[in-house]
Amino acid sequence: MEENYQEVPNIISGKDLDYLSDMFNWNYGAYKSSYSGSKMVNDEELKAMLEKASNIFHSNMTKILNILNNGGNYE
Repeated sequence: MEENYQEVPNIISGKDLDYLSDMFNWNYGAYKSSYSGSKMVNDEELKAMLEKASNIFHSNMTKILNILNNGGNYE
């Protein structure tokens, strides 16, 4: 039986949850590496690049958590 929705249901499938979990873990690992690396380098240009990267990874993690908190409806 096929259901047609007037609006998207507020759910996340198991497959979507697995993918979001993987994306979060990839970004978390990259965030940890870039953040700790930025604290260890003395080269200001490299430090700035690592800080920018860690901010991007942190932003990605926040977006993923927002998707999960909103049941799949990205806002």
